[in-house]
Amino acid sequence: MAIFHSPHLLVFTFGLLGNIISFFVYLAPLPTFYRIWQKKSTEGFHALPYLVALFSSALWLCYAFLKTNTFLLITINSFGCVIEFLYFIVFIVFAANSVRMLTIRIFAMMNMGLFGLILVAIHFISNPSNRIDVMGWICVAVSVSVFAAPLSILRQVMTTKSVEFMPFTLSFFLTLSAIMWFAYGLLLNDICIAIPNVVGFILGLLQMVVYAIYRKRKIVIMEEKKQPEPVVLKSIAVSEVFAMKKASGNDAQLKEVIIIKQEAQEDDKLSCDKINT
Repeated sequence: MAIFHSPHLLVFTFGLLGNIISFFVYLAPLPTFYRIWQKKSTEGFHALPYLVALFSSALWLCYAFLKTNTFLLITINSFGCVIEFLYFIVFIVFAANSVRMLTIRIFAMMNMGLFGLILVAIHFISNPSNRIDVMGWICVAVSVSVFAAPLSILRQVMTTKSVEFMPFTLSFFLTLSAIMWFAYGLLLNDICIAIPNVVGFILGLLQMVVYAIYRKRKIVIMEEKKQPEPVVLKSIAVSEVFAMKKASGNDAQLKEVIIIKQEAQEDDKLSCDKINT
């Protein structure tokens, strides 16, 4: 078969690897949604990245159907549409009322309204080649938005100095996926597939760098909190301190209090002795 001859073999290989890694990209948020399900709350998580990913998957699915020999694009984006829609359902079930209504409005405007308008507009383009080009560049714009959507979370990370709401696994697999799909698009001579994945690679690296910086900072802060804070006990006359050591098995706790005698008392005593003499 022609697919097993170079360069078709390379195209198939990178497309297959892109499918496998993208599969894990789509599954990467599972721990996040498992946490949402356990806590029955969406906490500080945002639905926008998942809604944009759903929108992007649907558009790429349409693009794949317009072109030929794009079976690997069809398989992964079909899976993406299903899993992202499930994430959307879980999110609105456990979101607060105000967040739920906002998320549903965004879904209605973007994933239904805007998507429908694009399909209608594409339908009225008579030239098949132009139709593919227009849909391709729309996919490029939306794909860049998919990669840029977590930038709002990056801002939250830098503001709160916490990586709690930016899963590292998602950033890691997005970067790997971008590499595979860039190679796939390059070998296929499809610039619409290659371009957004250059942006995806850069933004994926940025997310991992930010994660590494603020993860270390969080560890340092936690270590500092473990250190006991010094306590100073004061009284007008004498500050009394006691030292006590407790040992139980291999554990030992040491509590120290420093006895500080005020020099003023000694000066007063010396003054009294001089008067008496």
